[in-house]
Amino acid sequence: MKGFVAVSSEPAGRIGRTGRFGVVGLGSILGVGLTVFTVAVSASGDDLRRSGAEPLRMTQRQFDALVQEVSNWGRWGKDDELGALNLITPQKRLAAARLVREGVTVSLAHPVVKETAIDASSPFRHRMLKTGRSPGPWAMDEYCVSYHGYVHTHMDALCHLFYKDRMYNGFRREDVTPQGAGKLGIQNVRQGIFTRGLLVDIPRLRGVRFLEPGTAIYPEELTEWERTTGLKVRPGDVLLIRTGRWERRRLLGPWDPLKSGVAGLHASCGRWLRARDIAVLGTDGAADVLPSGVENVSHPIHVLMLHAMGVHIFDNLDLRELSRKCAERKRWEFLITVAPLVVEGGTGSPFNPIAVF
Repeated sequence: MKGFVAVSSEPAGRIGRTGRFGVVGLGSILGVGLTVFTVAVSASGDDLRRSGAEPLRMTQRQFDALVQEVSNWGRWGKDDELGALNLITPQKRLAAARLVREGVTVSLAHPVVKETAIDASSPFRHRMLKTGRSPGPWAMDEYCVSYHGYVHTHMDALCHLFYKDRMYNGFRREDVTPQGAGKLGIQNVRQGIFTRGLLVDIPRLRGVRFLEPGTAIYPEELTEWERTTGLKVRPGDVLLIRTGRWERRRLLGPWDPLKSGVAGLHASCGRWLRARDIAVLGTDGAADVLPSGVENVSHPIHVLMLHAMGVHIFDNLDLRELSRKCAERKRWEFLITVAPLVVEGGTGSPFNPIAVF
């Protein structure tokens, strides 16, 4: 790793527009009364692209304190199953509709991966049932996909994850049975999502094409993106984070996420996300940096979003075209529309979200 870990009493540094890192203060990031440690990361964009930064460490006790701090349990009633989608009010939707000025649409879904690969052990299966060689006037086919994981564009329902045997709002893991999820299933999103979306383009902020696997994103970078673009993340927004994952896969090929890691958000971003009161978090990976740096918790961002805050997650989005469209317009906000499949008791859904300028 380029850089070092040292004890320091200096305040946290800023992350500059050119992607050069200052000193990141662990105590200030985690905010749980820690001794302040710092990580000095190489200032070179090329070095960042090659090696990234090893995630800062957090104990499970510190993480559990963070889970309690950001929790939305009971905020919308003890029986609530929508979670942070409650923040998307009719007024929020009307304001989002006013963002449409050109009528230009951008798909945020990656084409389905039909080939087995190291990051796609369960590829999308597409079987033709009737073709031009079949008798009769119809062409027909069948789709089969195990969509959770690191390759298929999909939405996580709030029932997708248990932490300490509980789901969002205290619902029990026993509510999920072989017949499906009795609570928090994807059918709760049947009315769709229609709200303001924002793109945070971390490779653009750092001045690189993509982040290397295992590279952590910290809250200071999210704040710096707000400062650089002049946009503030607001309650009820869908926040999209680009790491450049699909660009790296195109250039260098697939890799094993469990062995080589994944670029993503560090657990310390949880407090920042709760303060902004986002409705949904979406990334071009699986949200979490891997390895996470959190003791005994492999996917802390998933825990903080799904379990604690009731924030649905969009995984494996393809944000390349959106990044280009935003950069051309120097405009990083847009209307986003989402319509998952209505599957009673489903733990999520493949989908094709659309950004509209």
